[in-house]
Amino acid sequence: MLTDRQNLILENIIKDYINFAEPIGSEFLDKKHNFGISPATIRNEMQELTDKGYLLQPHTSAGRVPTDKAYRMFVDNLFKDDSPKQDNFFDEFEQLHKEMKNSFSFFQEMTKRMADFSSSLALSYFPEEKILLKEGWENVLNEPEFEDANFMKGFIEVVEGLEKNISKISKTDNLEFKKTNIRVYIGKENPTAKTKEISVIISQTKFPKGKKGKIVLVGPKRMEYERNIGLMNAIQRLFQ
Repeated sequence: MLTDRQNLILENIIKDYINFAEPIGSEFLDKKHNFGISPATIRNEMQELTDKGYLLQPHTSAGRVPTDKAYRMFVDNLFKDDSPKQDNFFDEFEQLHKEMKNSFSFFQEMTKRMADFSSSLALSYFPEEKILLKEGWENVLNEPEFEDANFMKGFIEVVEGLEKNISKISKTDNLEFKKTNIRVYIGKENPTAKTKEISVIISQTKFPKGKKGKIVLVGPKRMEYERNIGLMNAIQRLFQ
């Protein structure tokens, strides 16, 4: 169990690491956030969080990065009351749906915008037509993690696994989030490849005329979970 102060520090470390892709140190936290405590106290709390398995200290840095355990708690907290809505995304997709009469063109553009908004690789799957749309390589490849060849290899393995098994990943796998058809796989939880640095968000979605499908976002574990879950919710609300 974490104290309120530890929860606050951990949440800010996660958000800062998502934004900056650099290990977060106590001096950075002290300057950026008004915790009302000394840098020494921040360091002590970060050590406690490290000892409890929520932070990891890379060998080459004095800063800390979140662990899978930290991301899992962060994501679970997003779903505790009501998952993120992101009304601006809903308005954007609603307008797009009104403008585009051709269903395939809409879904193609929707997938592209999902990729653009999330800086992730986006896939849309329609089982009745056996169509899989994929957009966003140019977005996700700009993330700093792709400078590592091993990360690139693992990412490709995850995508290939999703392409082969997407029809088998069903809502019965949605164990944690009973209110939604959204499932978040963090790092080693990945359903198709045991890579540790990649996260996947899968949404079971209803489309017009009673059709069902899936939308998938794939990106570095350091993805913007709140925004990306909000994107999924925007599509679900559009066709509910």
